[in-house]
Amino acid sequence: MSEKFIVRLSEQAPAAHWGSNASLSFDEQGATIHLAEQETLKHIQRAARSLAQQGIPAVELNGEAWCTESQWAFYQGFVSPKQLDPVTFVDNEQSDIKELVALQRAAIWTRQMINGTAEDIYPESLAGKAAEFIQSLAPEHVSYQIIKGDALLEHQWIGIHEVGRGSERPPVLLELDFNPTGDEDAPVSAALVGKGITFDSGGYSIKPSEGMLAMKCDMGGAATVTAGLSLAIQRGIDKRIKLFLCCAENLISGHAYKLGDILTYKNGTTVEIVNTDAEGRLVLADGLMAAGETGAPLIIDAATLTGAALVAVGQEYNALFGLDKELVSEVQQFASEEFEAAWPLPLEKWHQHNCPSPYADTANSRAQKGGGYGGASNAAGFLSRFVPNDGQGWVHIDLAASFQNSAGAQWASGATTLGMRTVARTLLAKA
Repeated sequence: MSEKFIVRLSEQAPAAHWGSNASLSFDEQGATIHLAEQETLKHIQRAARSLAQQGIPAVELNGEAWCTESQWAFYQGFVSPKQLDPVTFVDNEQSDIKELVALQRAAIWTRQMINGTAEDIYPESLAGKAAEFIQSLAPEHVSYQIIKGDALLEHQWIGIHEVGRGSERPPVLLELDFNPTGDEDAPVSAALVGKGITFDSGGYSIKPSEGMLAMKCDMGGAATVTAGLSLAIQRGIDKRIKLFLCCAENLISGHAYKLGDILTYKNGTTVEIVNTDAEGRLVLADGLMAAGETGAPLIIDAATLTGAALVAVGQEYNALFGLDKELVSEVQQFASEEFEAAWPLPLEKWHQHNCPSPYADTANSRAQKGGGYGGASNAAGFLSRFVPNDGQGWVHIDLAASFQNSAGAQWASGATTLGMRTVARTLLAKA
C-alpha cells in the first residue's frame, strides 16, 4: 500500500453522517472528494486546499473519475510555496499525463521564481535562470544573450537602465531565441515580453511597508511569459519565438532615477518621470521595441503592472488590453479554454494622451494616487506608444491574478501561475 494519502473523486453524495453538503469524506485509506453540481473544478481546488490546510504533506490521486483538468485543479489547490511537488497524478484513460507533467514543470519553475526572495532572484539571476530553463527543454534550438548594466545604454535600452541604476546589482535585458526550424533566417513568428522587476521599493515614490512586502512578485510577468514559452515548447510548438525579459531592481540610492527626470527612448519618445513607482511600463517600453524589431506579427507582454487592474477585475482575473480588438477577443477565448479567467479592459489610441507632460511627449503616469482614474488603461496606453503596426498583433496582459498575498479557500499564499497557459495557447494558436 502506498505511504501517501489517497484521494479519490466521486459523483456520489457522501454518507449521511458526513452531512448532505460535505465536499469531503474520509476512510482508513484517505479521502474522497464529492463533486458539486456547479463549478466542479473550483470545487475540487477548494477541497484540495482544505486537505492541505489539515497538514497532509503529500497525496496520491486514485481512480478512473479523474481527468486532466480535475487533476490539475487539485494540484493547484494543494500545492504551496513549501510543497511544490506534493501530488502523484493518476494515469488513466481520461488523463493526459504528458500534459500534466508539462504543466507541473512550468508551474514549479514559475513558483520558485515568483516566491523566491529578492536576495536570490535578482535581475541577472532571473535572466540566467530563465535562459537555463528554456535551454534545458530544447538545448539545440535555444540561444540567448544578456545585456547588462551600462551596455544597455549602448543598445539604447534607456528605460531598463534608468529604473535599475539605483541598485548595486545591475539591470539586464535577456534576449532569447527559440528557433526549432533549423533556419537561421527563419522569420520570428511571435515575441514575448515580460516585466522582471525583481524587487520594487517604489523608488523615491516609496511604497509603504505593507505594500512593499510582496514586491518580490513584481517579476511575475517575466516568469509568466517564460513559463508560457516552456509549456508551448513541451506541447510541440515548431515556430521561431523570441523572449525578452526586462529585469531590474527599483531601489533608492544616490544613483537612482528621480521624479522630474526626462527619458528619451530609442524611438524618440520623451517621457517625464512623475512617479518612480510606475516603473514597469518604463522597462516594458524597451522590451516592446526590441520585440517590434524582430518583425514578429504577434507580440504578447505580461506584467504585474497596475493596482488599478486589481481594483477593476479582482484577483480572480487577469486583465487584457489591446488596440487589436479581434486579437484581444481571441486571447480571452484562449484563456477560457485553458481554464484561466481573463477579461478585457478599455484601450483606445487616445489613452496614449491621458498622462500629459509640459516637458515631454508624455509622463509615465499621473501625479495622483494610483495614477488617477483609468490607471490600468492609461498604463496600457503608454505601452502602445512603443509597439509597431499601430498595435495590430499586440496584446498586453496585466497579471492581477498571478499572486495571492495570503492564503484563501482556493489558493495558498504566493504565485498562482495563472496566465502561463493563456500565453502557451496563444502561441500555439496564433504564432
